[in-house]
Amino acid sequence: MMILHCGGRLSLQILKLLDKLLLQGVPLPEKTDTYTPVPFADLVTNAQQVAENLLTDYNFVDGKYALAGKDQRMFATLTFEGDDPEMSLSLGIRSSYDKSMSNGYCFGGTITVCDNLIFAGDFVIMRKHTKNVFEDLQKQLVGSIYDFQTGSKFQNIVEDRERMKDISVSTDDAYQFLGRMFGYGVLKARQLTTAVNCWKNPPYAEFQSKNMWSLYNACTEALKSTPPNKIIQQHIKLHDYATA
Repeated sequence: MMILHCGGRLSLQILKLLDKLLLQGVPLPEKTDTYTPVPFADLVTNAQQVAENLLTDYNFVDGKYALAGKDQRMFATLTFEGDDPEMSLSLGIRSSYDKSMSNGYCFGGTITVCDNLIFAGDFVIMRKHTKNVFEDLQKQLVGSIYDFQTGSKFQNIVEDRERMKDISVSTDDAYQFLGRMFGYGVLKARQLTTAVNCWKNPPYAEFQSKNMWSLYNACTEALKSTPPNKIIQQHIKLHDYATA
């Protein structure tokens, strides 16, 4: 399992929050015998259409899009509301034109109050930029959405949330956990400072309780400055450590 964020406070030096239409303006690299680029806008639009058609119990409510690395790396999140008042379902999408990362989808949730994202690591689709990449990604996305719904994966994420709420965390334990996240490379130095501040002074009333869920969200708040090519990996690590 993993939790991931792509909210409104990503590093302004490397990211630009965009309207989806602006993705169409990024020049597409040339195709070669071994490299087949997928237009960012097409990848996002197709994912939204497929998800809207298949997620019959959810309604599309929002999309966020970001570019980094001289506009050569893209990350997007599509949010769909269901019955849970605290959490919506989210679909994360990543791609690159500079061959720095493969195309990818991942499923999870959005925390309503703070826009933090939660994604299930066992529902991550990765595909290199090779022949038939767009068609293969669409087939995998359709199959994964079916599996995600029928396998109760979103409910598993909800259950993780509730379990973390039941785990009380002292200040000493919180600092030890945050230190490990820095030591294991989940949080950078500046992100560690952000996480400590969020733990000491939660920015949202919902995280005033000193439990694992509040500590977890202090970390995801800090991870908002993570570049697109590292967001997925960092949140996988965080979730693995938090739920171990």
